[in-house]
Amino acid sequence: MSGSAHTTLTGTRRGRPRTVPRSARHTRPDGLLAAVAIAFTLAQLLLVRPGMGLGWDETVYVSQVGAHAPASFFSAPRARGISLLVAPVAAWSSSTPLLRIYLAVLSGLALFLALRAWRGLFPPRVLALAGALFASLWVTLFYGPQAMPNYWVAVGASAAVACFLRARADHSDRAARWGLAGSAALMALMRPTDAVWVSLPLLVLALPRRHWRAGGMLLAGLAAGAAEWVVEAYVSYGGLARRLADGSAIQGGLGWHLAIVDQVRSLGGRALCRPCTGALPNPLLTVWWFVLPLLAVTGLVVAVRAGRRTPTLVPLVCAATAAFPYLFMIGYAAPRFLLPAYALLALPVADALTQLMTAPSRAWRPVAVALVALGLAAHLALQLVVLEHTVDRTTASHRGWSRTAAELHRLGVRPSCLVTGHDAIPIAYYAGCSSAATAGHNANSTAEIITGTARHTPVATLVPAGSRAPAYARHWPSVPFDGLRLYYAVPAARR
Repeated sequence: MSGSAHTTLTGTRRGRPRTVPRSARHTRPDGLLAAVAIAFTLAQLLLVRPGMGLGWDETVYVSQVGAHAPASFFSAPRARGISLLVAPVAAWSSSTPLLRIYLAVLSGLALFLALRAWRGLFPPRVLALAGALFASLWVTLFYGPQAMPNYWVAVGASAAVACFLRARADHSDRAARWGLAGSAALMALMRPTDAVWVSLPLLVLALPRRHWRAGGMLLAGLAAGAAEWVVEAYVSYGGLARRLADGSAIQGGLGWHLAIVDQVRSLGGRALCRPCTGALPNPLLTVWWFVLPLLAVTGLVVAVRAGRRTPTLVPLVCAATAAFPYLFMIGYAAPRFLLPAYALLALPVADALTQLMTAPSRAWRPVAVALVALGLAAHLALQLVVLEHTVDRTTASHRGWSRTAAELHRLGVRPSCLVTGHDAIPIAYYAGCSSAATAGHNANSTAEIITGTARHTPVATLVPAGSRAPAYARHWPSVPFDGLRLYYAVPAARR
């Protein structure tokens, strides 16, 4: 994803670039971008505590490669890219802090490489500001060190668009072509459908014959990244069409759903807004979301005047296609879904803010700089407030799962064991057990199988307080614990 710092786009530059010493071309921009990436990594380690524990989806991904617990049910929409990413740590250690540190460092490196891919397309200060804007969002900081795929789609999308623009402008730029293939593969490995939505505008731009080479590398990368997902569809899910249909059903049926308000509700720190009801967050926490598209359009105007129309317009369009399914085709919301759009929008927004600080006359420039700095400081403070609240709430939730797992161990439900019922997947992981469900999106068993398993293996069924236990567990002993009633069956030989 690297190449000449003066890669240009045909028809988008005026005049010849000035000759700059090689050391200045490479050292200063890389230093700025490295500083942003290092700050991002340190902020994750300080603000998103490494001991926060694993979330529901994280336990699914980590269990596929870890030895702490049997692999959880892997539903149709999921892809195994994040499991491969965490395997170097999770395969030999069950330490969550170690995994968080590994992912924080890796995410910082990925941010640096994604920003570096844009060298020569935007000025270094714009790239550094774009990286800082994206990295300082609470949702970016929160998910950077997590075993979740959305951040990796975001950095892959940013790098892919940059490498495509460079490969399209300079057919001899081999680094850009391979960077494009690698970035596309990363996106598809993490979330194949998201990769397609991000890539749609690039595929359209690659239609002219002179750009087929860039388009071919993009398609090759997408195919390489999605190959495992497609093969698995035929091996385990009844075919590609069936897997896509099952994935749609799990997400509530993809179709026309106006989810804009749902996304706004999630901005207050709700990791998953499903069903997305309740009051909207304080307007102070959401105003940035509405200002974002306005600044992006301003960035496009700035780019047209500066002769950078194409490298600004393309990420804007890709951001729109990346966000479209999550704003208009899904009936719930999660702030992480829009991370690829935020990563792409950060570039024109940074360009607009830079122009606002430098365009006014000498007399008014200090005022403009002060106003932008004040706005950014307020924005950062609000992002940190939401982040702290989200981390505290999430940590408390994960500790609750850990307490329940410890109580199951006290009752005799120890590995090898099986857990079913409410929050069975994460609690089973914390307890080192398998999980099972007889209904819902994660259905992978039957009441008869669970009853048979209980004759020789410790089994627990978790039921919310006040709810009725399934028929197979009603005669089991039970205890109330942490808002649940724990029904358990421990064979005499295992007591």
